[in-house]
Formats: sequence, structure tokens, C-alpha cells
Amino acid sequence: MSKPVLYYAKLSPPARAVLLTAKAIDLELELKPINLMKGEHLTPEFIKINPQHTIPTLVDGDAVVYDSHAICAYLVEKYAKDDQLYPKDLVKRALVDARLHFDSGHLFARLRFLYEPILYYGSTDCSMDKIAYIQKCYEIMEQFLKTEPYLCGDVMTIGDFCCLATVTSVNEVAPIDEFKFPNVLAWLTRMAELPYYMETNEEGAEELKNLFKEKLAENRGAK
Repeated sequence: MSKPVLYYAKLSPPARAVLLTAKAIDLELELKPINLMKGEHLTPEFIKINPQHTIPTLVDGDAVVYDSHAICAYLVEKYAKDDQLYPKDLVKRALVDARLHFDSGHLFARLRFLYEPILYYGSTDCSMDKIAYIQKCYEIMEQFLKTEPYLCGDVMTIGDFCCLATVTSVNEVAPIDEFKFPNVLAWLTRMAELPYYMETNEEGAEELKNLFKEKLAENRGAK
């Protein structure tokens, strides 16, 4: 049986969420790197696979799945030995789904609002308003984590993986105040203890943050 194929970029937070999920369920993927900065996701060949031309994209036999949240759910449903990461219980699953939507609609959307113009369009706008807009998400997460170690309760889920990949990609530009958000920082520390954390997330997160700083400096120097 052939391995599922993942088109990904290491610096992509959504791609790293999928890598975290695959490692957690001990699933080996065939990895196909896509260079976003060179526009490899915009080639006719890739658009034929995924008309949205987004990373990550999963090809599993005849199935093509895109959007990281959908991919994470799909992989757990099909390949995990149990449903802990994405519960079958409707109430528990609804909570995980809510956290996935929190990532896509709030956390990642605000990271993209800040990063994309600078990475791709020569912008120099790294305003305090955009940074504060991201930090507003930490206030919500602090409440999620007020009485529980993970975003959906006492067990880790794909909701944690997706939010983790985003937060660790922007936490230098939009710092997490240790006095305002101790629960968020404790959660990050807890997640960083995963044996596969460094290879699946930390390296790519650092790569993205460094690229952001380089592009911002380059854009400002060009003005």
C-alpha cells in the first residue's frame, strides 16, 4: 500500500499541523516540498491537483484533501488507532471543530493579515494594531486553558496541533505576555515536550519567523 503524499512547505504553519498529526498517529507520509516563495504552488501541475493552490495538500490514493484542518481530521479518522485526537463523540468533536475554526478564522487569519503583504507584496506595515489584533487571540486562548491543560480539555487533540503551529510562527512578532497569558505559555511548554515537536514544528516556525524579519528589513530598505 502506497503512503499518502503530502505537498507541503516546512515554513507553513498549516503544513506543520499536519506533520504533527501524522507523527502523533505514527503515520509515515511521502513528503513533496513546495517552495512558496518561488511560486511552485501556482504551477499548472499543482493547480490541477488543488484548484485553491494551497499548502498543505494531501493525495491519498484517489482522494485529494486540502485545508490543513480537514487533512488532520481525515488522517485521524482513517489511520489513527483511536479517536483521542479527533473524538467521535459529537459533543467532544464539536469542541475540537470549534478550536479548528478558531485557528482558521482568528489565529491564522490574523497571522496571514500581518505576514502575507510583507512576504509577497513588499509591504513595510508591521503596525502595533496588527500585532495587538493577534494578541487578542491570546486572551481567548487564556480562557480556553484556564482550568484544562489542552485547548479542548484534559487530552491533546488536533485543535492543539493547528493552534500550536500558528502561535509558534508569530510569537516573536506578537509576544505572549507572561503575566497576562501564563496558561498559554504553560500550554506551549507542554506541547514543546512532544518528542517529535522539534523536527515537525520548531524548525519550520523559526524558518518562517526569520524569513519574515528578513523580508521586512529588505522591504524597508527598498523604500
